[in-house]
Amino acid sequence: MSDTPLNRIRALEPRLINQIAAGEIIERPASIAKELIENALDAGASRIDIEVDKAGVQRFKISDNGHGILKQDLAMALSRHATSKIENLNDLEQIATLGFRGEALPSIASVTRLTIQSREQTSEQGWMVSSDGNNEVSDTVPVAHPVGTTIEARDLFYNTPARRKFLRTDNTEFKHLDQVVRRMALSRFDVAFKLSHNGRIVLHLPAVAADDSRRVKMVCGDNVPENSTFFEESRDSIRLYGWLGLPGFSRSQADMQYFFLNGRLIRDKTVIHAIRMAYQDVLFHGRHPVYVLYLEMDPAAVDVNVHPTKHEVRFRESGAIHSFVFRTLQQELNVSAGESSSVQVDVATGMASPRPINPNSVDLSNQQSNFRYESGRSPSANEVHEQVYAYSQLGDSVFRPNSRSPEFINADQPVGGIQGVIPPMGYALAQLKGVYILAENEAGLILVDMHAAHERITYERLKQSFDRATIAQQELLVPVTIQVSEPEVGAWQEQSGLFDQLGLTIEQMDELVLVVRSVPELLVKSDISQLVRDVLADIVAHEKSNRIEETVHELLSSMACHGSVRANRQLTNAEMNALLRDMEITEKSGQCNHGRPTWVSMSLGQLDSWFKRGQ
Repeated sequence: MSDTPLNRIRALEPRLINQIAAGEIIERPASIAKELIENALDAGASRIDIEVDKAGVQRFKISDNGHGILKQDLAMALSRHATSKIENLNDLEQIATLGFRGEALPSIASVTRLTIQSREQTSEQGWMVSSDGNNEVSDTVPVAHPVGTTIEARDLFYNTPARRKFLRTDNTEFKHLDQVVRRMALSRFDVAFKLSHNGRIVLHLPAVAADDSRRVKMVCGDNVPENSTFFEESRDSIRLYGWLGLPGFSRSQADMQYFFLNGRLIRDKTVIHAIRMAYQDVLFHGRHPVYVLYLEMDPAAVDVNVHPTKHEVRFRESGAIHSFVFRTLQQELNVSAGESSSVQVDVATGMASPRPINPNSVDLSNQQSNFRYESGRSPSANEVHEQVYAYSQLGDSVFRPNSRSPEFINADQPVGGIQGVIPPMGYALAQLKGVYILAENEAGLILVDMHAAHERITYERLKQSFDRATIAQQELLVPVTIQVSEPEVGAWQEQSGLFDQLGLTIEQMDELVLVVRSVPELLVKSDISQLVRDVLADIVAHEKSNRIEETVHELLSSMACHGSVRANRQLTNAEMNALLRDMEITEKSGQCNHGRPTWVSMSLGQLDSWFKRGQ
């Protein structure tokens, strides 16, 4: 019997090391696709062809026209941590390539039968090496091959049957693989992609310009660019651009969200939080936005060496990135939400669906409104709270014409404004069922949900007034004691100034005990303990918090809803026209506070088509 202890430390054999690494990187054929496409892009390929059999489990083949691999480097490419991407620590701190670890090829070779054929640009012929998963690489042999590289992996997980049992059906595995190829195709518009499955071409994407919407249409569908706004914004050395889905064009799942950092698809909590904040006022509850966005910045300002799959990153100045993404997207959504909506009518079914357009707008900054606050000055904190309370109590009586504003003398023709020009929202014709306003503009017919539109107008005004005023605090009769964790105490100590700005007076009673002594007046009836915990959790996770602002806005939104005109309220033409004018000068007037559309329009041509006029 051996006296050697069973728990002795020993070095693992290379084959086992590679298979452990493969467990982190190679989960299914889609993982192979991601790693090898990244290698092809790093090699400068302008064309990538992928052929798979049985969803890539039986055979996965990828060919590119990149710069190729030297003969003497082919065998080394299958060794762990062998890479041409980095050489020293300085390179690791400013990674500009998609790959850099040198783990992909040896990991794939450890669980497949792998063959690599490649020809470097200065070579007269290609060379080939192969491996069958036993950590042994064949001798390099000559082969006829164009400039570039072809990698073929057969029999995935043939030598690890336990892993193979976790694979799904061919249909499911191919869906994952197809999704990866489409994502990578969105990262590089200048590269042509072709994907074939069981001998049939499934995807063929020619190379296009970086801002060409054809690639987005081919990958995501024709309706994505049509229901999105393309934008570009730069600040210092940071550039953000892409297609931002309009609020009315949303999905039940978060399956059409692509965010690329320096060409790399990422799922970063800082970015996701910023995008969610930008959509918070305009997206219908339970829905998810659609976007294809690209962020370009100095590679030295972001660390991509965080996770083996490289989907997670760490920004050196996450707060600045969060602010830039949030402010940029919020500005674009403010513009798009205020734009008009067209309605496409299906003549066969008679069904209409909204589709955004850009109307010919006019300058309405000098026009007055029946629903504006009476004074141009900034109200005090007490006046803000009085207005909030008044709006919560007024109900239908909010719709009172301002006697000091002689904008409309009669129901048909405005006295003020720009003579001979019909405003974008047109003029009211009638009220339908006490719910909708019918209006005529230069293009045709507009239908407005008067409660939803007035709710947005009221909400935006309450927000502006609240933001202009100093936050009024209410001292608690009985202070609230909160037990917190060490990270939360640290967050409070580092961000104590933020709590003061939010109207929260907090003191530390014990090592892990905080006491809340005053809160904003509007939040006196809220769950103070839970609110503070949520703010601390946000600061720990994101280094900032919008929790107080969100809670205040939720309250103002509720008050705006209760303070807006109700259904079956009969409006005069002057009141309806005043509402239309307010919509034209209100941010995000295309959606109510809950993300529902506030209006749609039908052009005269669409109406003629519906009734088959001229046919």
